Amino acid sequence: MAPVYAGGAMALAETSGRREGWRWRVFSIGSIVGVIWGLAYIAVPTLSNIFLVKPVTLLPIPWIDFTPYLKAVLPAAPLAVVTDLWALLMGFVLPFWVVVGSFVGQIGRTLVVNPILYRMGVLRRWTPGMTYIPTTIANNLDFWISFSIGLGVVVASAGILSVVKAFRGRKAEGLRFVPPKARGDIRIGLAFAIWAASTLGFVALVHVLVPEFPLWMIAFFGFVFTPTISYITARMVGLTGSSAGVTFPFLRESMFYLSGYKGVAIWFAPVPMFNHGGLAEVFKQLELVRTKFVSYVKMAALSLGIMLVCSFLFWSLIWKLGPIPSAAYPYVHRVWPYFATMQAMWASSTLPGGASLIQGVIDPKIILTGLGVGGLTFSLFSALGLPISLFYGILAGAMTWMPTAVPSFIGGMLGRYYFLKKFGREKWRAYAPILLAGYACGLGLVGMVSVATTLIAKSISTVVF
Repeated sequence: MAPVYAGGAMALAETSGRREGWRWRVFSIGSIVGVIWGLAYIAVPTLSNIFLVKPVTLLPIPWIDFTPYLKAVLPAAPLAVVTDLWALLMGFVLPFWVVVGSFVGQIGRTLVVNPILYRMGVLRRWTPGMTYIPTTIANNLDFWISFSIGLGVVVASAGILSVVKAFRGRKAEGLRFVPPKARGDIRIGLAFAIWAASTLGFVALVHVLVPEFPLWMIAFFGFVFTPTISYITARMVGLTGSSAGVTFPFLRESMFYLSGYKGVAIWFAPVPMFNHGGLAEVFKQLELVRTKFVSYVKMAALSLGIMLVCSFLFWSLIWKLGPIPSAAYPYVHRVWPYFATMQAMWASSTLPGGASLIQGVIDPKIILTGLGVGGLTFSLFSALGLPISLFYGILAGAMTWMPTAVPSFIGGMLGRYYFLKKFGREKWRAYAPILLAGYACGLGLVGMVSVATTLIAKSISTVVF
């Protein structure tokens, strides 16, 4: 995804030159698409909420839900399609086999595996009439949380193995990376010192807030897990363009549960369990647009101070616009119940009597089944010489609950079999990221104008003179 953000920045930079290049033209096309789609997708429901009790929605946000209508044909199958064009345009940019794999994994889980599991009596919590989110929650509690743990172990192991192989290959070839001059690299010693001081501050803060929680576990998250997973993720993004293979599902939740701690405070504490590997992509963007790394650090420090003040101001205004969740915030209205249910389930596991709930959700047999299925799939792909990105895509699609696979697959097929032939491989690979960046810019502008208009309108009250 680094070329998306870098391409957008370079397209905007062209406007300051004497002559506009192809990047600006492609960016403008994407922006127009984003503005047109944003008017129907964001502006109409946002602005109509000013005058009406219930906002007018032309396109269902965030997805079109087919689940209740398929209850007789496909029981326990949560089927929906997101209405944001971002998912379709992502299919232009992501590796083709990752897109295909995600489609196969998500559709196979939804249309094939779930109905079979329901008829076998595994999915017990689902009842006819449930919509997408309740169906997803019920299926996760019955099967997919445990199965995803097994799959996640396989995916993470395969990702780590590929990183180790690539590292050994570079070492055997005697390849050494020489950083470009004038890139503004920060000295390694200084970077480590800043990171160590920051992590130590997190550990001390969590220990003060939750003194009953084991200190060694907080230190493990900060000083062992975070740097390890960050390095592996950065390598994985560089090798495959995706970090899908380096997650350990429910590791944080499992360690909290097994720590013996009783209470809920630790679930809301700022435990230093981070994955900074994605920042490697940010630094690659800076390198592509020839921006010094130290300039980014200065910008982050400046924006932090502004954000701390402005975020409280704007969030307080947004909070007063209407109840959250409500019909005024359709995305929150639909999606928050999923996260709230999952968070409440895990947080209750460390309360007296809460262990029985987790024991009813986490099934060792299903975990081993996921481990076996993932291992056999990886072995089959390795034996047949199939693209490893297809393997990551299938397993990531099987573990993903957001219904983005169908539009991304359509975008991937259009990009590979139409636009690639129309523009040529090199041109299309250059156009696609900038087109996506332009769409995001256009959609974002419409969103900002709509929200600003709503804030102004809601802050004005009519007084009888």
